[in-house]
Amino acid sequence: MPVVPAESLTTFARNLLSAGGVGSQEAQVVAESLVGSNLRGHDSHGVMRIPFYLDCLAKREVVAGAPFTVLKETPSLLAADGHWGFGQTQARRLMQCILDKAKETGVCVGTMVRSSHVGRLGEYCELAAERGMVSMAMVNTHGHSRRVAPPGGKAPRLGTNPIAIGVPHGREPLVLDFGTSATAEGKVRVKKIAGQLCPDGWLLDSEGRPTKDPNALYADPPGTIRPMGGDQAYKGFGLGLMVEIFSGALSGGVCIRQQPINQNGNCVFMQVYDASQLGGREHFAREVASVVDFLRSCPRVEGVDEILLPGDPERRTMARRLREGVPFDEGNWQALVELAGALRVAVPTTH
Repeated sequence: MPVVPAESLTTFARNLLSAGGVGSQEAQVVAESLVGSNLRGHDSHGVMRIPFYLDCLAKREVVAGAPFTVLKETPSLLAADGHWGFGQTQARRLMQCILDKAKETGVCVGTMVRSSHVGRLGEYCELAAERGMVSMAMVNTHGHSRRVAPPGGKAPRLGTNPIAIGVPHGREPLVLDFGTSATAEGKVRVKKIAGQLCPDGWLLDSEGRPTKDPNALYADPPGTIRPMGGDQAYKGFGLGLMVEIFSGALSGGVCIRQQPINQNGNCVFMQVYDASQLGGREHFAREVASVVDFLRSCPRVEGVDEILLPGDPERRTMARRLREGVPFDEGNWQALVELAGALRVAVPTTH
């Protein structure tokens, strides 16, 4: 299993993006975002995305250096157009705009249409937490890439439709970040490229039968990813439906449909709150700290070493990978090596 130091991986990712036609500043932003996902254990949103991103760039489905246009604006609302720019660039711009507004008004909602894949949603909640803001973010697939069937159905009708919620808490913010499906589509893609089977409970084939074969999701007719929730999957599917409406309909964007009318991407919904203009910043911090301490002090069953809260697993993984490097399976690493060869980019040393 190849293992790459984080700094070398960031340089490699930036160089691949630059060689593929992305400007140096934007390439650095996207590279840092992707490697940040790898460091936190979200490899499905890491550098394995670069071949896909550059393929979309070559097809003009993603636009390097795209403008960010504000379409409508009030003191506490902002609607923007990302012009199919790199999602990591445009989503950061959106979050920075609504953070500035929320500092003045106490709350701000921001939406964006025509953005490419924004990456790991928790990243933007972490940005808000650094500014002391509570946040919520969600995206749909801009009317593209159906992957999830309703409970009892056997044809895909929704995307994986993730949602993230962030709460500042000193140097350990609480960041809840998950897809409303049993797994992210990118994790299935990782398994497909690696030539590995998926875990039980992720997938159904085109007849609605459980399968572990990742290729089933991309077959014709396609299989589906199960909604989050196991035996109560209607809860995950219902949440995914609401994410679809908040992101696609409320933003002025596109909801899921049988025939896509545009390329794959994200419609984005974000909201931030300034606790200092509600119950007060000191009160908020005190109550969050109190409930965190109360939860962590819960008596544990035998074999459990600690109570984990949202954000903890990512911090643990990041500390280890910063120390030891980022691991790759052979299939996904080889895809990057082949891309590097085509673009004449040096491949970092692995161990």
